[in-house]
Amino acid sequence: MIINSGNLKNAGIGFNAAFKTGLTTTTSQYALIATTVPSTTKKNEYGWLNMLPQVREWLGDRQSSRVAASGYTVTNRDWEITLEVDRNDFEDDNLGIYTPMLQMMGGNTTRHYDRLTFGALKSGFAAGGECFDGQYFFDTDHPILAEDGTKTTFANTDGGDGAPWFLIAKNQPLLPVLLQKRRDYSFVSKAAPNDDNVFYQKKFVYGADARYATGYTLPQLCWGSKQPLDTAHFNAAMQSMLGMKLDYGVEIANAEFRMVVGASNRAAAQSIIQAQFLASGASNTNYQAAELAVSPYLD
Repeated sequence: MIINSGNLKNAGIGFNAAFKTGLTTTTSQYALIATTVPSTTKKNEYGWLNMLPQVREWLGDRQSSRVAASGYTVTNRDWEITLEVDRNDFEDDNLGIYTPMLQMMGGNTTRHYDRLTFGALKSGFAAGGECFDGQYFFDTDHPILAEDGTKTTFANTDGGDGAPWFLIAKNQPLLPVLLQKRRDYSFVSKAAPNDDNVFYQKKFVYGADARYATGYTLPQLCWGSKQPLDTAHFNAAMQSMLGMKLDYGVEIANAEFRMVVGASNRAAAQSIIQAQFLASGASNTNYQAAELAVSPYLD
């Protein structure tokens, strides 16, 4: 292949198409646990999570809910993925080997959303996993206002030290994790014959970059456990999730649930919520109590 602007342009178009094919055809899981929020600035503030408006009887003046002036902030991060193409491969017309690589690059960008969001869920038990109230996202003493306006606490975890598993309220306007997108992936290149990378290293460079970050929404939307996944602990999680309330005792009504587990807990989860009958032959009262999602990012 003669290395000229026309051939380089055509190669770039093909590389871009391969990248987009991988990006759009890769199956992702992040939408199972994360709400995608658009971002137009360096960082977004989520003070509104601290005071969601609730219906009350109108006696006297309206009582407005005010967004916290200094609230929970999620700052966007920069991400990149890059591939070098040797000039000799252009000259020798050996570009076919790069098509699957670029498709995998596109797929890896989509999978990174999964890795980051499930990583946030997994990290919610310890330092670095704080949510808007300053507590770890999974904690035993989240502050909340009781029905009469007095301060109290609630738990959305029972601790443990094993492989984590989660029970999520799935049919709500928010899911427990935030995926904040400032800019989605765009394909870029340094592929002019006189670019320094070509002149000095004989490498044409192709890549993609984006800006996004993760955070947390309401801890009431998810129970996280590192206890053994058995019927007793599942029942405790379900009972807690069914009783979850927002400020002033407002119920999270009509919740449907999704159990999210890693590969190591797959069989246990299936026996709890997908088996119609117990080993004894009795009916399983937890049959289809929750939808099951198995993720490779949790073990």
